[in-house]
Amino acid sequence: MLAPLAIVAASCSDEVKSPTQAVGGDTGASGENAGGGNAGDPNAGRSGEGTAGASSPDETPPTVVHTLPLDDSDAQATSSEIVATFSEMMAPDSLDGATFSLSLGAEAVPGVVMVVAERLMFTPDAELELGETYTAIISTNATDLAGNPLQQAYSWSFSTDGTPRTGPAPVVLGAAGAYVVLAKSAISNVPTSEISGDIGLSPAAASYVTGFSLTRAGTRWTSPQVSGGVFAANNDPPTPSKLTAAVGAMQAAYTDAAGRPTPDFLNLEAGELGGLTLEPGLYKWTTSVTTSADVILAGAPNDVWIFQITGDLSLAAGQRVTLSGGARPQNVFWQVAGAVDLGVDAHAEGVVFSKTRIGLAAGASINGRLLAQTAVDLASSTVTAPTP
Repeated sequence: MLAPLAIVAASCSDEVKSPTQAVGGDTGASGENAGGGNAGDPNAGRSGEGTAGASSPDETPPTVVHTLPLDDSDAQATSSEIVATFSEMMAPDSLDGATFSLSLGAEAVPGVVMVVAERLMFTPDAELELGETYTAIISTNATDLAGNPLQQAYSWSFSTDGTPRTGPAPVVLGAAGAYVVLAKSAISNVPTSEISGDIGLSPAAASYVTGFSLTRAGTRWTSPQVSGGVFAANNDPPTPSKLTAAVGAMQAAYTDAAGRPTPDFLNLEAGELGGLTLEPGLYKWTTSVTTSADVILAGAPNDVWIFQITGDLSLAAGQRVTLSGGARPQNVFWQVAGAVDLGVDAHAEGVVFSKTRIGLAAGASINGRLLAQTAVDLASSTVTAPTP
């Protein structure tokens, strides 16, 4: 367990700004640093790696253009990750436990700070408290790649849902949670797919990311089909080490999910889930699992489902896994030892761990994450990162 992060104190010279206030540096910023876009889009304000001009130094300070959870939002899941998106890429060594803090009153919340391109992610070491208000602060020690600091400290607050959790404790993704698609050997795509968030591949190189029309941009690649970045083991530092940590975290999360003892349901309906409404809990099958009709996961915002599957997982064409009652995709975990296949126009919810391959057929979609220990194959698919 990490030591609690230090709370960043605001002073007269380090005024704290909230996301609802204008942040110094937005007015008159260059196109690469402008924080435009949809306020509800977690990738709003993303930019390339370029500077304001090839012959002039970058002197534009970074700004925070979006946060998750949103400022003043309530009923957030207690398993929420905290995310801040900047107007440009940030210096990774300037964003750590001394720069970012999450606090409950005067008490600092311990956790892990990760930086991927323009995004800071904070994963608490444990679930947040029920029905409490938390405050996140980023200090002016945060700088962009050119060394320009935030002009003013930045803060936002949110409240968690007060409903007690039903089901097992959620699986902690750690560094793997920075990616919406993460694989080890290959990520293939039949255009055109829509990926909301970042994708990562390691230890394989970017040549094993196919079908995305990649453009190299230093620490990552960009693609018109990916709202975030494409990160591979042969990108510039610190990408390789960050991907190594993410893959390790993915494997640890898989092991955690697979090792949860004493299932509430064992071999339910012999693995045919079509037409069922499933309550929160730990489910285990020693066979493959199929869904020939729609499946409903019914529960409250903090409730958790973990599905342990020894064989394969197949969602038939046109069938859907849907959530009801406030259930959230980040609290649904599919741990699959075999292959995962979502059929044509099928839809799923949750975080999918596969020890082997994950495949989405044409028109298939998921609100969640695809984390495979071999390959992920997409075909005109939609993958959307879950929001708090």
